Amino acid sequence: MAEGSSKRQILGVAELNRRVRALLEQNLGKVWVEGECSNVSAPSSGHVYFTLKDEQAQLQAAWFRGRRGPGALMPADGMKVRVYGQITAYERGGQVQVIVETAEDAGRGDLQKRFEELKERLRKEGLFERSRKQALPMLPRHIGVVTSPTGAAIRDILNVLMRRFPDRRITLFPVPVQGEGAAPRIAKALDFVNAQYSVDVLIVGRGGGSLEDLWPFNEEVVARAIARSRIPIISAVGHEIDFCISDFVADLRAPTPSAGAELVIGRKVEFEQQVQRLEQRLAAALRRRQLEYRSRLERAKGHDLFHEPQKLLQRYRAQVAALDVRMRQSLRSRVTQPQRRLGELGLQLRHQLERKLQEDQRHVDELGLSLERRMQQELERRQQRLKQAEGKLRILNPYQVLDRGFSITRLEDGSVIEDAEQVETGTLIETLTRKGSLRSRVE
Repeated sequence: MAEGSSKRQILGVAELNRRVRALLEQNLGKVWVEGECSNVSAPSSGHVYFTLKDEQAQLQAAWFRGRRGPGALMPADGMKVRVYGQITAYERGGQVQVIVETAEDAGRGDLQKRFEELKERLRKEGLFERSRKQALPMLPRHIGVVTSPTGAAIRDILNVLMRRFPDRRITLFPVPVQGEGAAPRIAKALDFVNAQYSVDVLIVGRGGGSLEDLWPFNEEVVARAIARSRIPIISAVGHEIDFCISDFVADLRAPTPSAGAELVIGRKVEFEQQVQRLEQRLAAALRRRQLEYRSRLERAKGHDLFHEPQKLLQRYRAQVAALDVRMRQSLRSRVTQPQRRLGELGLQLRHQLERKLQEDQRHVDELGLSLERRMQQELERRQQRLKQAEGKLRILNPYQVLDRGFSITRLEDGSVIEDAEQVETGTLIETLTRKGSLRSRVE
């Protein structure tokens, strides 16, 4: 046995892995990790296993079913993601790994949120509506391109346009297509072209790149400049899988700059073929119309009008005479029948009116008698009420006492003297009797 072997602390592999796991979990805990996905595995258990890697290293990741909510991101090979989870060690394999709790597309966190918010706001404003989109001219004479003068996009666009119709006029309006300040420059260029140039159609775009590289075409200032353009605009940004806000606002979306050039103008041979087809259709239509008119002319030449016009005239005269007889008979029938029917209806109406008149007269007589009885009753009732009111008034009449031999003395103003102290010596008073009145002065 080697010297000092009794003082050694020898650990088993499992124990060492447990200690490594404990150290990782205690010292690192939960962290955010960004990398590219590979070896993605999603077995029937519902768990997801994959490897996170960058240019220098790799890390195993496990995302268990219980931690994955509905609508969670599904990793895929080649996808760059940002995950948040617990750093630990897989004891059996002795591998460091992260137990994922949430994941998002790397670089698309805040930007993707801004993208979705702006897209939804512009959609509600109606900027994506098909009704406001303009149609592209079939064969534009002047084509404008708003892009970088040094990028691959302008070379691809020019290659396609020169190959298809080299005699078209093409104007480049150079702008930066990525980085800070690119979006206002693009919007300003669009407004400038609309104000200063007579351009039939505009191609706006750039080649592929990351979300950050394409971001100027997701800015609101560019979207609104496209929306207010009087010139039809094709948005040709990135690759086929890339979508930008400009794609939804533009009159037409092209998956690539080259495709945008192909959409703006067709192949020259295709136009020639289309013209030939239209020429053939026109010639065929003219031939059909010529044959139709010739046939009609032949039928007209064989008509009796050109060979025996007198015979044709006699036949039409006979038809007119026959129609005249039928018309007269029909008119007599139509006149006689209504007259007979009118007489019958007149008798019926007379009988009905007589019966109605008798019934109404009887009803009027009954109403008259009833009204007379009611008026007599009402008159008697009112006379009775009048007598009662007259008796009450007679009782309440203050001058009634005069008929019983009493008198009423009052002052010049008409107020009745109820107390001798009301008057003073020399006051003029008036005394009312049953017949006449007396005027006197108090002594």
